[in-house]
Amino acid sequence: MMTNKSVNFRKIIHVDMDAFYASVEQRDFPELRGKPLVVGGDPNGRGVVAAASYEVRKFGVRSAMSCYEARKRCPEVVFVRPRFEVYRAVSNDIRRIMHGLTPHVEPLSLDEAYLDVTGLTVHKGSATLMANWLRAEILQHTGLTASAGVSFNKMLAKIASDINKPNGTAIITPKDADAFISTLPIERFHGIGKATAKRLHSMGVNNGADLRHIPAATLVQEFGKRGQFYHDIAHGRDERPVKSERTYKSVGSETTFRDNLTDDDELRLQIYEQNADAFKQMHQKQLVAHTITLKIKYSDFTQITRSHTLSTTFDSAESAHYWLDKLFSDIPRQLSIRLVGVTFSSLAPAAQLLPQLNLFE
Repeated sequence: MMTNKSVNFRKIIHVDMDAFYASVEQRDFPELRGKPLVVGGDPNGRGVVAAASYEVRKFGVRSAMSCYEARKRCPEVVFVRPRFEVYRAVSNDIRRIMHGLTPHVEPLSLDEAYLDVTGLTVHKGSATLMANWLRAEILQHTGLTASAGVSFNKMLAKIASDINKPNGTAIITPKDADAFISTLPIERFHGIGKATAKRLHSMGVNNGADLRHIPAATLVQEFGKRGQFYHDIAHGRDERPVKSERTYKSVGSETTFRDNLTDDDELRLQIYEQNADAFKQMHQKQLVAHTITLKIKYSDFTQITRSHTLSTTFDSAESAHYWLDKLFSDIPRQLSIRLVGVTFSSLAPAAQLLPQLNLFE
């Protein structure tokens, strides 16, 4: 039971793409839209369902089912072979959107990831608004829908992302967690598979309330180290951190002009725009920088960079303008310019001094 009202809960988002492989195929091939679709192997052989569209799921077709069984359940099903290179490219686009919000992203597969947004002040500090922003950005940039779960740990966030599928957001707050867990079927707990669920049923455990009443020692005796985990999740405790997939060494933005530029004022304006975009990304990732680099590419495709490092950090986008002007003045100008870019480096985590507000609004 979570009775300590002084606890500072984390804010975790779990984003799960809706029928990812199948949705990519329906996006790219309009003739497949609205049809019962399976992405997988040969239905006449030993092929397995890699993904099932929502149109075919109503027939009971699910991932990991044999394609032969899928056809038995839905004779009208359409089979397509997977295009993993396309799915990986789309997944990378989605990951970039996530990193535009926070560096604390832990991918679980091509189509789902955890994000730790604790302490972020964007979107009014609301994890729910952040989740909805992510879903909207993913839809705008990829044409695909995603569902999101918001809670104070990974287990509950993952469970929540399945509640309002497809194309929805669900929140499990600290206040509501105990009641939610009590009625949750054992099979719905992330980390409890079919075999474990069967053993728990034999112990008279059918839902979270039942599991909560089993002593930790009994669960450890029955399941080993996993038993302690089962005891913890029954009480809403999951201390696993979101393991970020990368550490940023630099954050930057650049643009290529449709027509090569020579005018200094116009070029400076473009440099300032890239600077503003790069600084915004850095701020969203809760980072600060000591070094700024100006990149110039000429009309003959040669390029040059100039950098400056401060003992302090750049505290605003405007604070970099003075140094960008100086760097720009050092750039040789015999040729017109086709690209400008600004990069911040020598990064460090920003001090998080603001209080955590609006946890689950």
